[in-house]
Amino acid sequence: MLSVARSVALSASLLTATALLAGCGQSDASSGNGRSAVASFYPLAWVTERVAGDGWTIENLTQPGQEPHDLDLNIAQTAALESADLVVLEDGFQPAVDAAAKNTDAPVLDAASVIDLLPADHSEDEHADDHTDDHGDEGAHEGEEGHDHGDVDPHFWLDPLLVADFADAVADELAEIDPDGASTYADNAASLRSDLESVDQELTDGLATCERTATVVSHDAFAYLTRYGLDFDPIAGLSPDAEPTAADLAHLQELIETEGVTTVFSERLVSPKMAETLAQDMGVTSAVLDPIEGLSDATSGEDYLSLMRENLAALQQANGCS
Repeated sequence: MLSVARSVALSASLLTATALLAGCGQSDASSGNGRSAVASFYPLAWVTERVAGDGWTIENLTQPGQEPHDLDLNIAQTAALESADLVVLEDGFQPAVDAAAKNTDAPVLDAASVIDLLPADHSEDEHADDHTDDHGDEGAHEGEEGHDHGDVDPHFWLDPLLVADFADAVADELAEIDPDGASTYADNAASLRSDLESVDQELTDGLATCERTATVVSHDAFAYLTRYGLDFDPIAGLSPDAEPTAADLAHLQELIETEGVTTVFSERLVSPKMAETLAQDMGVTSAVLDPIEGLSDATSGEDYLSLMRENLAALQQANGCS
């Protein structure tokens, strides 16, 4: 009887393993052509899902409520990445994913290689003279080495037109893997571009006339929105866990007073304490501006388009835009 029990247990284990493999991208009735892609964090996963369509299973390695910079892959995620037909990432944004991707035989689409990213020092250009004497090293934030993004700003997805360009790159990559679906992927990318161009036009129109342009944000993630006419002054650097210096805070306090800033923006996936404290000290409002690096528990039912429109509404209210 013991051997029979062991045999039953072994069979059950094998069935479970088979089911898990199917979940990682093996062919089944609900996954169309049976192909799977793994994307490292939300914006990349959303674009890949929109372009790939129903024929692909897309796994987002960063779960709602998780800060993408802090991602550590578990065994199941590593296995899914290594067995995927396509891996979509942005080099330098999540080191754990970069390291794991080196062990896959699948094509790897790196957003940083197909998008012209802004230089990492963009936000310091305007204030370099003010910051250099106070900070040394042109206003570097303390703790910035914790997430070193190198010489570029990775947050390209806050420009809808760059997202559309990335969608075209995804369509091209999918067509290389599945030539029979090339026209479908191209059509899906074109449809997505139309949606993104609509959001771009809404931002252009909605931020065209504002009482003020100075915008204080929790971390340096919003430079891609400057082409709509706003200026963004971050509390922390490119990494949300970077600590501001005393000179950073003094500069922001002066900015809030001289520019009539009404709002200090925090975000959902990291502690709002710094932004809320600064807002309270200065007697202004604290609100949320989402860098859309990932979904939160509160936004798990939304998508990129709705979150960008929420950001637009928040910016209009904070800056007196009409």
